[in-house]
Amino acid sequence: MPPLRRHFPPLAVFGLALLAACGGPFPQSTLAPVSDFGHDVDKLFTGIFWWAVAVFVVVEGLLLYSVFRFRHREGSPAPKQHEGHTALEITWTLAPALILVFIAVPTVRIIFKTAGTPPPGAIRVEVIGHQWWWEYRYPDLGIVTANELHLPVGKPVAIDITSADVIHSWWTPRLGGKRDATPNHHTRLSFTPDSVGMFMGQCVEYCGSSHANMRLRTFVDTDSAFQAWVAAQHETPAAPATGSPEAAGRAAFQRFGCIACHTVAGYSAGVLGPNLTHVGSRTTIAGSTMMNTEEHLRSWIGDPPAMKPGSMMPRMGVPPADISTLVAYLMSLK
Repeated sequence: MPPLRRHFPPLAVFGLALLAACGGPFPQSTLAPVSDFGHDVDKLFTGIFWWAVAVFVVVEGLLLYSVFRFRHREGSPAPKQHEGHTALEITWTLAPALILVFIAVPTVRIIFKTAGTPPPGAIRVEVIGHQWWWEYRYPDLGIVTANELHLPVGKPVAIDITSADVIHSWWTPRLGGKRDATPNHHTRLSFTPDSVGMFMGQCVEYCGSSHANMRLRTFVDTDSAFQAWVAAQHETPAAPATGSPEAAGRAAFQRFGCIACHTVAGYSAGVLGPNLTHVGSRTTIAGSTMMNTEEHLRSWIGDPPAMKPGSMMPRMGVPPADISTLVAYLMSLK
């Protein structure tokens, strides 16, 4: 195979991988913003992109003109050489400087706009990164949940981000810029979502063996749906009926030490792992890496490290019968 042609297959695979990364039912792309923050950054990107296109066209046009206009011709005299051209040198010094000004002014304006103080009445959310899941606290609403963030459409949101262990980075591309989650330090982000839907995100700062499995989902709800979600989060799960599989699972939850790490309102107060008070109503588990189904939950309880490398939740050696009752109990927590 010729030297150049042998590079075509790997390049084709690479190109298809890039297209696949931007595809799927829930693409993670900043090019389809759904918040004021996202739209501002998108406009800034578009403006800078067209400046870059203009510079490319001018520079490459002059280069091609020079290549063809002054190319070597048999029997023709060599082009006249110039040692300097003051006007041209001033032009190619001032032109880039002016272009940088046109880029810098809107960039600085957007930086200050998006880093500003959120308006009064903004919904406050505290985001805490853990290896490898996200904790969400709504201090004004008295809600604690994990991995799935719920927000009302059209309402400003003030996000306060930190970490409980190593440096993470919280990012939902379609909603706005990423922010690092650093231990003992707080970074902030504010935006107003403008579209209802579910938007994917993930940690974008390498944080260990399951960094790629530290995902998240942001649900932007209508106001009524958000208020219904808030009301549901305030409810304390009722104790299961005596003799039911759920009751057996509740007992197994204590017997196998789950209460030491997980909170279930009205029953356990562990704080090391995600709050499981309403885990049955979530769409995903294990850092949003798996859909919340009985099959996935069974596999997760049976051997967490096999499902998520480096999982802080160890393999407990839970017998299959107890796994079934634990699944029944956890799925009932809605």
